[in-house]
Amino acid sequence: MSIKAIIPARGGSKGILKKNIVDFAGRPLLAWTIEQAKNARHVDSVYVSSDDDEILEVAKKYGANVIKRPAEISDAKAPSECCLLHALQYMNAPSVVVFLQATSPLRQSRDIDRAIEKFDKEKLDSLFSATPLEDFFIWTVKKTGVISYNYDYEKRKRRQDISGQIVENGSFYIFKPDVLVEHNNRLGGKIGYSLMDSWKLHEIDNLDDLELCEYLFKKKGLDRL
Repeated sequence: MSIKAIIPARGGSKGILKKNIVDFAGRPLLAWTIEQAKNARHVDSVYVSSDDDEILEVAKKYGANVIKRPAEISDAKAPSECCLLHALQYMNAPSVVVFLQATSPLRQSRDIDRAIEKFDKEKLDSLFSATPLEDFFIWTVKKTGVISYNYDYEKRKRRQDISGQIVENGSFYIFKPDVLVEHNNRLGGKIGYSLMDSWKLHEIDNLDDLELCEYLFKKKGLDRL
């Protein structure tokens, strides 16, 4: 089984200038995801797709294959699926694709390997990384007011009794190429999930996120690859 990782990393960003290559724990942010993918035992090769030459140079420096992404599928409105479909043309017919997001650096190589093993064992077509959400009272905001979503506020349970909830954390996705091609979606067919530690939920959208994630990254020793 040929398993290849792809990391989209476009040049434009609003919240943080050059976000994908901003300094993070002493390296460009993108570099950590490349290293995590390279160190995963089940990943054969790692690719970075970008419209930005500086990002592609960083990717090459840290050992990734590079794919130059066309400008028309590189703006903020272009869904990741456009990038993934484009990248498939350059990835030499993988059996399975691992799609990682550089702005979710709170992960370890073993998270990727564990997910790939589950993907294979359960004969899945696609999988997303997730975090348990067991003790949150979630409300949906409507124009008419708010509605309790995952519990009945009139029959309030103890927090520890609310179980079976998970949240898609955006760290990575695994899928067969046919799923992406047929559904134009990273998820389809038989869908599964792989749980990660709750502190790995955070992603970087703004400077506050950057500070928090860098603190957790160092605190948990992820900077000592």
